[in-house]
Amino acid sequence: MLLAQPGKIGALTLKNRVIMAPMGTNYSTTDGLSTERDKLYYAERARGGVAAIMTEAMVVTEHARPHHNSLCVYHDRFIPGLASMVEAIHRHDCLVFGQLNHRGGLLRRSVLNMEPVGPSPWHNPNTGDAVRPLASDEIATIQQQFVQAARRLVQAGYDGVEIHAGNGYLFQQFFTPRINKRTDRYGGSVANRMRLLLETVERVRAALPATVLIVRLSCTEYVPEGYSEADIIALAQALARAGVDALDLSGGSNESPQLSKYCIQPPSFPRAMLAPYAKPIKQAVSIPCFVAGRIVDPQDGEAVLACGAADFISLGRALYADPHWCLKAFGAVAAPIRECIACNVCYERLTLEKDVACVHNPVIGTEFEALEHAEPQLFPQQRVARARRKRVLVLGAGVAGIEAARVLGARGHEVEVWEKSAQAGGQMALAMAAPDKREVEPIWSYRWRAVQALGIAVRTATTPSVEALRRYAPDFAIVATGAQPRPAPFDLSRLSKRIRVLHAWDYLRDPDCIARATRVTIVGGGMVGMEAADLLASRAGRVVVVEALSTLATGMARNNRLELIERVQAQGAELLTDAEITSIENERLILRLGADKREHRVDIGDVLLIAIGPRPVHDALPILEAAGVAYELAGDCYRPGDFLAALRDAWMVALAVDTLPLAASSSQAMRRVQS
Repeated sequence: MLLAQPGKIGALTLKNRVIMAPMGTNYSTTDGLSTERDKLYYAERARGGVAAIMTEAMVVTEHARPHHNSLCVYHDRFIPGLASMVEAIHRHDCLVFGQLNHRGGLLRRSVLNMEPVGPSPWHNPNTGDAVRPLASDEIATIQQQFVQAARRLVQAGYDGVEIHAGNGYLFQQFFTPRINKRTDRYGGSVANRMRLLLETVERVRAALPATVLIVRLSCTEYVPEGYSEADIIALAQALARAGVDALDLSGGSNESPQLSKYCIQPPSFPRAMLAPYAKPIKQAVSIPCFVAGRIVDPQDGEAVLACGAADFISLGRALYADPHWCLKAFGAVAAPIRECIACNVCYERLTLEKDVACVHNPVIGTEFEALEHAEPQLFPQQRVARARRKRVLVLGAGVAGIEAARVLGARGHEVEVWEKSAQAGGQMALAMAAPDKREVEPIWSYRWRAVQALGIAVRTATTPSVEALRRYAPDFAIVATGAQPRPAPFDLSRLSKRIRVLHAWDYLRDPDCIARATRVTIVGGGMVGMEAADLLASRAGRVVVVEALSTLATGMARNNRLELIERVQAQGAELLTDAEITSIENERLILRLGADKREHRVDIGDVLLIAIGPRPVHDALPILEAAGVAYELAGDCYRPGDFLAALRDAWMVALAVDTLPLAASSSQAMRRVQS
C-alpha cells in the first residue's frame, strides 16, 4: 500500500503516510491545561498506528481562546502538561506536531468574552459581532506570540510546529481580498496580503531554525470573490521559499455554516473531495503536502496518493470513529474499520462547548476506547472468567441490541438475540432511506459482521413469552425493542376521506407507497420529516413541511442540517416554521404562523405525512416481570434518540453485565423503566 510506505518531512522520517489531523476535543481544563483524558485520547491514536499526530489547535494568546476547554500554549505553565502528552504519544513510535492558531475575526464574545480582530472592519457571520481592525503594533505582537508559542512546543518535546493559516482564521482573513480591505503594507496586492503569514513564518524559522515547520492552507474558499487558484499557488511557493517544510491542505472557511461545510463535510459531499484542489498546489512546490477532506477508508487514501494530489493524508473525523484505523488498514488488527459516517455530531458538540463525541465510537474519550474494549473479540484472554459468565438475552435486533450482543459475546458471556420482526436491523432501513444517507450503513454492518463472526444466535420472528423466557432462563436481559411512531396529535375526524394519512416511517420504508406527482404535506420538520421531504422533493408534485419549532431538523449537526434545508428548498419545497396547527377543515390545515400568530391555511393535497417523533416500545416489560427476569433498557426503548445515545447505552450496559452477581434477580440487578 502507498499509505504504508515511509515518508519524510524535513529531517523527520515518518513510518507511513497517515497523519492525524488537528481536531479538537474539549477535554482540557477550563483554563487550558492538558489532562489525563487528553493524554489517553492521543496515546490511543498513536497506538493505533498513525505516523504522526497533529494535536488540536492551540491559541498563542489568552485573548484569542476559542472554547472553554481547548488546549492553550500562551504561557510556560502549559509546558509540563503538554510534555506529558507528547511523551505518551512518543511511546508508540509516533511523531507529534502542534498546531498554533489565532481565530481573528471568528473569535466569539459569547465564549470567554473574546474580542474579534482582523485585517479590516467586518462582522463575524456566525455571531454578528463587529471585528476590530488590527493596528501595526498589534500585528507585530501577535507574530511574536506565535514565535513564543512555537518555542514552548519545542520545549515540551514536539517534533514540529504547524501555523494554521486556513479554514477562515486570522491569516486567511488577511490573505483573502473579500475580507482584507487594508491600504497599508498588509493589504491590496497578493504580496501584501500574504505578508502577515510570511513574516510570521520567517520569525519562527529564525528563532527555531532546526524545527520542522508546517503551514495549513485552505486550497480554495469556495466563493467567487475569494482568492484565486493562482493566488494560493503563489502563497504556497512563497512559503516553500521561506523555509516551510510541508503544507497541510484543507478547504473552505469556518466563518459561516454555509462555508464551514467545505471544512467539515456532510455525507452528500464526495470522498476525497479536496484532492482535485490540492493537486495543482502539490505540483507547484517541491515540499511535501498532505490533504484532508472526507478520506474515510484506505481506498480513499490510496487514491489521493496515487493521483499525485498529496504525499500524506490527513485523517480527522475518521480517527474519532476509529483510533485503530491504521492498524486495521495495514492488516495488523483483524477487525473492520469503524468508518466515519460524516454525521458531524463531533463538530456540533465542539461548537456547543461540549466534549467531543462520536456516534460510531460512543466511548471516545474514555478508557474503554482502548483496543481491548473496542474490539474485545480479539482478546480472549481478557474475557470474564467462566465462573462469572452470564446467560444474557437481548430483546431486539436493531443497532442497540446488536451492539449489546457484540460486546457481551466478545466478553465471553453466553448471549442470544430475539427479534420480533422477520429480519434484523431495526430502524436502519429508515436511517438509510433519504438521499446521501448510504454513508450511515457502516453503523450496522460493522456490528452485524462482528456478531456473526462471534457465532451469536439471532432469532428473528421470535416473540418473547413467559414460558419461553422461563425455558431459556437468562441471568439477565437487555431490552432494546426500539420505538414506534407517535399518533397524530390532532383530531383527524374532520379530514377529507380523500386524503391518505401515512407516517413518515411508512414512506421511508417504501417510497413507492406515494406515487410521483402526489401533493404531500408533512407535519413535523425534525430530522425524519426533513429527510422524508428530501426524498419526496424530487418525486412529489408539491411538498409542504409544517414545523411547530423555529428550527428544522433539530438533532442534526448544523453543517448537515443547513445543507439539507438548502437542498430541499432548492427543489421547491415550502418550509413553514413556528407553525402551530389549530384545526383541520376538510382539506386544509389551519395554522397560527410566526411570532405574530397570524392565521394561515395550507392545502394538504393528496397525502398527510406524520413525522412528529417516536415513543418507546415497552411491550416486553410485563412479560419479563412475570417471568422474574432482571433487565435493563437500552437505546430507543429507554429514550428515543440518535445513534450516539443508543450505542452508548448498549455498549456501557453490556460492560456493566460483568459486574452483576450470578444469582441476579429483579430486585438485585439494574432495572430502569422510562415513565
